[in-house]
Amino acid sequence: MTHIPSPDFDETRNPWQVLHSELTYQNPWIRVREDQVINPKGGHGIYGVVSMKNKALGIVPVDAEGNTWLVGQYRYPLNEYSWEIPMGGGPVELDILESAQRELKEETGFTARRWTNIARLHTSNSVTDEEGFVFLAEDLEAGDVEPEETEELRLWKLPLAEAVAMVMDNRITDAISVAGLLKAERVLNSRHA
Repeated sequence: MTHIPSPDFDETRNPWQVLHSELTYQNPWIRVREDQVINPKGGHGIYGVVSMKNKALGIVPVDAEGNTWLVGQYRYPLNEYSWEIPMGGGPVELDILESAQRELKEETGFTARRWTNIARLHTSNSVTDEEGFVFLAEDLEAGDVEPEETEELRLWKLPLAEAVAMVMDNRITDAISVAGLLKAERVLNSRHA
C-alpha cells in the first residue's frame, strides 16, 4: 500500500520531544549521548545517538579507460576484510573537497584535476548523525601513497563495471562504497547517453 503525504504534511516538524540529554562517552572521533525522550506516540523512553566529529568522504577515482581503484583493509568493528572506495573523514569545519583530495592522495597516491560531488548520504540514520559525501575524481595523476599509521591498505585497479558487479553480488558491502560506485556508474553513463 502506498501512502502519499497530504498537502498539509509538515516534514520539518519533529515528533520527538527530548526531556534530557546526557553525553555518555567521547573520543577524538565520536560522541555518544543518551536522550530521555517522549516518542511520536507519547511513550517515554531513551534514544542513543552517535555523533561523528568528521564528515565521511568517499572518492571514486576513474581513469580515461574506465578503471577505478578499490582499497582493501581489515575493518576492526566488523572483524572482516573489506574492499571499498578510497575514503576517510574530514573535520566538519574544513571544506569537504579539500578533505576528499587529501584522502585520495593518502590512500592511492592520486591527485585529480576534475572533481564532481555525486552524493550526499547518511550512513545509518537510526543511530548516528553521520553525513557522508562521495566525489567522482577524474583526470588522474599518479603519485606516492601516504597511509595513516592505523591503515594497512592494498590497492586494486579494476574496471568500474567490475567494481559495480562486486556491489551487486555483495562482495562490496560498505554503504558509502555501494552508493558511490552505483552513482558514479550512473553519472558516467548519463554523460555518454
